[in-house]
Amino acid sequence: MEKRINVVGAGLAGCEAAWQIAKRGGKVTLYEMKPKKKSPAHTLDTYAELVCSNSFRSNQIENAVGLLKEELRLMGSLIIQCADETAVPAGGALAVDREQFSKCITEKIKSNPNIDVIEQEVVSIDDEDLTIIATGPLTSDALSEQIATITGKDSFSFFDAAAPIVRAESINMNKAFIASRYDKGDADYINCPMNKDEYIAFYEELMNAETAEIKDFEKKQIFEGCMPLEIMAERGPDTLRYGPLKPVGLIDPKTEKMPYAIVQLRQDNKEGTLYNIVGFQTRLKWGEQKRVFSMIPALENAEFVRYGVMHRNTFINSPELLSPSYRLLRKQNIYFAGQITGVEGYVESTSSGLVAGINAYRVLTGLDEIYFPNTTAIGALSNYVSNSALGKFQPMNINFGIMEPFKHLDSNGKPIKIRDKRVKNRLISERALKVMEDMKKDIAQH
Repeated sequence: MEKRINVVGAGLAGCEAAWQIAKRGGKVTLYEMKPKKKSPAHTLDTYAELVCSNSFRSNQIENAVGLLKEELRLMGSLIIQCADETAVPAGGALAVDREQFSKCITEKIKSNPNIDVIEQEVVSIDDEDLTIIATGPLTSDALSEQIATITGKDSFSFFDAAAPIVRAESINMNKAFIASRYDKGDADYINCPMNKDEYIAFYEELMNAETAEIKDFEKKQIFEGCMPLEIMAERGPDTLRYGPLKPVGLIDPKTEKMPYAIVQLRQDNKEGTLYNIVGFQTRLKWGEQKRVFSMIPALENAEFVRYGVMHRNTFINSPELLSPSYRLLRKQNIYFAGQITGVEGYVESTSSGLVAGINAYRVLTGLDEIYFPNTTAIGALSNYVSNSALGKFQPMNINFGIMEPFKHLDSNGKPIKIRDKRVKNRLISERALKVMEDMKKDIAQH
């Protein structure tokens, strides 16, 4: 009997994984429960359905997601190919006709002779078969139980309540100070003080900001799991000052007084390039988060690498479970791909499917796995979700903050600080694309 790889889920990650295996000559059995059964968020019968947006975000390589798409194009991504074929006008972004995009993916998957599609729900995972689990953030209850058994219940989350994250270099440190409350322990927090007028203006805009729609199946979970910042604020103008914005125990060295309110930022990665806004779990729309949170003086020019989210999102504690190939460490026959790994976004899910598919095929054919380096966007994502040095793990979009910094040296070998962000980002992207060109050749030869 010929060896096959099972792929569970025909979303963006699953279809990409199946395609990468099939185009290399591998045989795939792709399981998809649609159209017989749909999750609460899906309506189409076709594969790779886009649910919350038709946008794949920026196409510019000065933007990290633009770089990620360009790397995927280099690697022959099915998802990006169909996105390009079904694109609609969107300025510098890549947006698609949802139904045509999904139809394009479905037709290419179903017409590939190396892919057999079985339209049924998978409720158990075989202990021996090489399998990629790509069932997404709304994985069915039955399969969720099976995954929890495989990974350990403490390593499996059903709810995503995460605060926004900003790039450290974009914080205005002239309006912030580093300290811990009551000077206890190390000074681990960046503190963003607000006076009374600044706080009242912030509070009023927070109360008037537009929130994202909550699905019926998410409502109970959201309010049991964590209190959104704006809901907390509804209890009165001083509620936040006694909660996440409390200034007690913190003295601003510039004024030598306790501020009226304090927003604290906590280091989010080992390199110290990213900081999360403590206690700012929120349902505000992303544009509203940028507008309102930028009213905090020290964050007036902050670059948000991810916004706060509160929604149903099934994901595993990947840093404790996966290798950079998205392979399960404790059960070597299983890979994960897509949002269930903690990558956030359509393009990021595609990237994980590509890496898992390539490596599952290599294992099937007796080749060594290949890890993408942190100098590439694809590699930065896979290394982020498999980095056991992280603290509390939360899903993440691609951003330059998780990539290896670019070191520009003068003639004496001393580093030169590049102040123009677009120039710096372009240099990171150009370096990444050169690395990807070499990787593409190397993968093709083996």
